[in-house]
Amino acid sequence: MSNARKLADNLPSVGQLGGRNMLINGQMTIAQRNTAAHNEGSGYFALDRWYQEKSGTDQFTYSVEQVSDAPSGFSKSLKVTTSTAETALAADEYARIRQTVEGNNLIQIGFGTADAKPLTLSFWVKSTITGNWSASLYVYDTNKIYSQAYTINSANTWEYKTLTYPALTSGSPAYDNSGGLILNFGLFAGSNWTTATTEWTAYGGGANLLGGQTANLGGTLNATWQITGCQLEVGEATPFEHRNYTDEFLRCARYYFKNLAPVYTTQYGSNAICTTEFPVPMRSTPSLSVVSGTAPTSLAGNSYAPYASMYVYHASSTGDGISNYQADAEI
Repeated sequence: MSNARKLADNLPSVGQLGGRNMLINGQMTIAQRNTAAHNEGSGYFALDRWYQEKSGTDQFTYSVEQVSDAPSGFSKSLKVTTSTAETALAADEYARIRQTVEGNNLIQIGFGTADAKPLTLSFWVKSTITGNWSASLYVYDTNKIYSQAYTINSANTWEYKTLTYPALTSGSPAYDNSGGLILNFGLFAGSNWTTATTEWTAYGGGANLLGGQTANLGGTLNATWQITGCQLEVGEATPFEHRNYTDEFLRCARYYFKNLAPVYTTQYGSNAICTTEFPVPMRSTPSLSVVSGTAPTSLAGNSYAPYASMYVYHASSTGDGISNYQADAEI
């Protein structure tokens, strides 16, 4: 087979060449908050755009981190490790890793119309636990969910998976800067959450949240689950859309930005003020907090550009130095 033929066979067959992947940081390269292993509850604590969550658990604790173990073509993955095992899986317990996609980035799907398109999720996954795991899509505003299982066949082996979700022709999210769609990856789930779907289903009570999940990461001490190369796109699965580091960082910075450069205040009347610009317009007015340095006695912001791309800190006296700060506009 000629090189030209091989290249043609690997080109996307549906949609444009760029901008196919609706997920951000799917190759797990950006981790502004933390790269090392740490234990937390629910929130954004490690890799950008990936939210970790546990609910109803009694003993389970876990670490989430960025690691350099990845399949060919990738350099990083997100790794979850069970630090304290859950002795018994109750019906109301679950844990998941999820990403929320902004409504503005979903228009091309055509949700709620006769021209709505199917979606395909593709990813690389590796775990010490074999069996059935769940990946679900939830669409905001129309309150619909589609969950299905994928199988990890061999322990400690990178496996490539694809899952197709049918077109949703009734109901759509708001096409604005609010949450439009959630992708959920299950880590474990009790029976309250594991009813699989065969069509887009009204989400009520959470029964379909992690449909088909039987694998239990939380039941075994030091059990691990890793993922990378996550892509959600219109139509059939295509080769992963690799973005350069800067492009991916700027996409992440719309939702969270950690400034590492020193910021100093200057005196203005009775207040000390410093001004800073974000690298990109943020999704919404962010919450601001000082990461290191002497925190001012008050911290407030005034937007001088659309979507709060510039902010001002106010302090009550001079000498309030801020080494760095974080701006959070996550969904």
